[in-house]
Amino acid sequence: MSCGCKTSGDSAHNCGTKSANGCENVDTCGNSYKLSVFDWLSNVQNPSSQKCDFVEVRFKNDRKCFFKNVHSLPLHIGSIVTVESNSGHDVGVVSLTGELVRIQMKKKHFPEESVLKIYRLANQRDIEVWQEARKKEDSVKIEARRIAQNLSLQMKITDVEYQGDAGKVTFYYTAENRIDFRQLIKDLAGTFRTKIDMKQIGFRQEAAKIGGIGSCGRELCCSTWLTDFRSVNTNAARYQQLSINPQKLAGQCGKLKCCLNYELDSYLDALHDFPSTSTMLDTEKGRAFCIKIDVFKKKMWFAYVDSSMAWYDLDIMDVKKMISLNKRGEKAKPLEELRLAHPESLSKNTDLIQESSVDRFERKNRGKSKNRKPEQKKPQENRNNSTEKPFRGNKKPNNRTEKPIAKEGAAQPVHKKKFKKKPSPKRDDNA
Repeated sequence: MSCGCKTSGDSAHNCGTKSANGCENVDTCGNSYKLSVFDWLSNVQNPSSQKCDFVEVRFKNDRKCFFKNVHSLPLHIGSIVTVESNSGHDVGVVSLTGELVRIQMKKKHFPEESVLKIYRLANQRDIEVWQEARKKEDSVKIEARRIAQNLSLQMKITDVEYQGDAGKVTFYYTAENRIDFRQLIKDLAGTFRTKIDMKQIGFRQEAAKIGGIGSCGRELCCSTWLTDFRSVNTNAARYQQLSINPQKLAGQCGKLKCCLNYELDSYLDALHDFPSTSTMLDTEKGRAFCIKIDVFKKKMWFAYVDSSMAWYDLDIMDVKKMISLNKRGEKAKPLEELRLAHPESLSKNTDLIQESSVDRFERKNRGKSKNRKPEQKKPQENRNNSTEKPFRGNKKPNNRTEKPIAKEGAAQPVHKKKFKKKPSPKRDDNA
């Protein structure tokens, strides 16, 4: 049994039934799950005749495991299988087949000796029990949180996962300190009448299980492709000239964002050419200190100790020359002269999207009415700025000012009619 979107057998295609709510067959779709792996060896023919018997099976959220196909079943991506478990059996969906599975096992250091086996392709009875157990997970999680709150335990139950045969329930929880949940296990076992398993996870693993949308507008990296969680500290933000704002630097998990490490190596390579930010320059006008740097433009901003409100941007090559002069005991030129020596630094940058404009969202010419007629242009004055009005015809202009006489048949000037407001009708009391 495979996905209803008919693309789960080939990972080179995307799901054709995805909508705003996701794929309708998200449980079995081979393209609609977290931490999916693209099978780039699907179209490559294996040179050896020996076929890989290992397959990767996924379960709820990001939990995956490797199994061995001992019965040589015809498995493909999206097949629902019944696999071996520590107690009973479990039901999962095949997420990867072929030689790429062996490569993933070597990458994750998964020993081939401890691989469990696949029993069979899941029948209708297995699928019904599995789906009924999945439907109860939300209500079980709410009830478990209520029980933990009654016991005054400082923990948060993040997720609940039923085993395929409904014989065991696994509770994933987060806590800052060690929790004594022996009484909690007794209460949960008495309430749900099944085997209870408690697993503590970190805050980043919690965000990976739940998923979400980051501040960049994309899905969380930990729930789509990131598997190794490296330590992130505030030095990564300082090297990239970011403001130390906990609200902007923290992710959904409450820790520093993992993406702070993505470009850190590039910034460190670029900072090798920069002088130290604690550099003091001795100029003829006084001592100057560094305010900030720009890694992309390779510039440093300096200001005088006496007047720190005026900033001067200098190229790093000029700064190095000034440092070499100071080492020889000579004072460098004032910062103003160095800035004037490079006129390109004084050119203003054009703000195409008006990012720095305060009134960019305000409507221009708000006072002007759309239905207002344009005013008639006045006759242009003579170049000699004479006060005499132009004359028409052969009539000579007199010294006294006269109104121009319009000829017969000439176009008369259009005057705007003034409409008077009609008075409201008087009320007739005798009516």
